[in-house]
Amino acid sequence: MHVLIERILGGDSQAVIDLYQQYSPKLLLYLSKHLPETEDAQEIVNDVFLEAIDSLGLLKKGDNLQAWLYKIAHNKMVDYYRKKKIKSLLLSQIPYLEIVATEMHQPEFLFEKDKMRDTIENTLRQLSEKYQKIIRLHYEDHVPVKELAVIFNLSFKATESLLYRARKEFQYLYGRT
Repeated sequence: MHVLIERILGGDSQAVIDLYQQYSPKLLLYLSKHLPETEDAQEIVNDVFLEAIDSLGLLKKGDNLQAWLYKIAHNKMVDYYRKKKIKSLLLSQIPYLEIVATEMHQPEFLFEKDKMRDTIENTLRQLSEKYQKIIRLHYEDHVPVKELAVIFNLSFKATESLLYRARKEFQYLYGRT
């Protein structure tokens, strides 16, 4: 087993710092090449080391420590893009959508979809009653704008404007979560 791992497992806190200092620059460079923002890469590097420290017991004797860290980094990066894809899909089809892609029926996607649905519901509850009502009627009940205009006693253009403002407010609040 790698000396640093033995030290960490032995309770040596300096070994954790040494591990981070030795491998974080390489991982940051790798992730920076594959992610749009340096801040995202730095955050994932931190997550890699948190997971690595938590999972040290899973590392087998003779395993390549650097390759293992890169594998964790790769998986974290895949998770980052998966979450980003799900978030953009959900925001583009506020509030609910039928996800057609077969990959979205895999357990990890279903879990993320359920988390996102809970976040959407919480965000909707933060909106004014009027905004909640127009979003739910239009996106959940599929009421066309023409009928919404009658329900809200507004002109067609005013109803479109109300729906637009409700969507924008939803997106703003959702982005803060």
